Amino acid sequence: MSLTAMLAPLQAPLLTVMGASISIAEALGFVTGAICVWLVTRQHILNWPIGIANNLFFILLFLTAGLYADAGLQVVFIALACYGWWSWLHGGRDHGSLAVGYTAPATLLKLVAAGVIATGGLTLFLDVVTDSTVPFWDALTTSLSLMATYGQCRKQVESWYFWMLADVIYVPLYASKGLYLTAVLYIGFFALCVMGWRRWQSSTNLTPALTVS
Repeated sequence: MSLTAMLAPLQAPLLTVMGASISIAEALGFVTGAICVWLVTRQHILNWPIGIANNLFFILLFLTAGLYADAGLQVVFIALACYGWWSWLHGGRDHGSLAVGYTAPATLLKLVAAGVIATGGLTLFLDVVTDSTVPFWDALTTSLSLMATYGQCRKQVESWYFWMLADVIYVPLYASKGLYLTAVLYIGFFALCVMGWRRWQSSTNLTPALTVS
């Protein structure tokens, strides 16, 4: 059996919302995504394996929708999830568990610079090489998501700011592609990001303040 045939059931329509078909892959992406972000807000280690499952569902979903940068981003997310999983368990002092901290100014500046460069490069690539109709927005959300995920891997409070900005853009982007359930999911993600930001800030108030690179 070919890979296309094996994945076909996940692309089957599950229900219809506002005239748009919701596939099984999108529904599973919705559920695993919501659980993953909720676990991140609580600093629960299981967010990483559930997040990997979410990435796999979204690869299929975004390829179908023509959001190629977002599809490729999921592959990078899987690699970062493996790193984040290890980092949370062994990235702290004396190879112990990692504590929440704030991003060092130099690291934050490097992240923003890398994000600007990545957005420009990806926009050009998507515009020239693919048939993407939203190259800039696809590239921008990809860059913001990578910046946020790196910070999340290091338990940096500022990672939530990048996630919130990405979510604000993702909602209309996905709605424009008919991915209404995913757009609703990202509205929920924004609310969870606010919750996570508050929880992680409270966590730093319970322990000595840390600045991490």
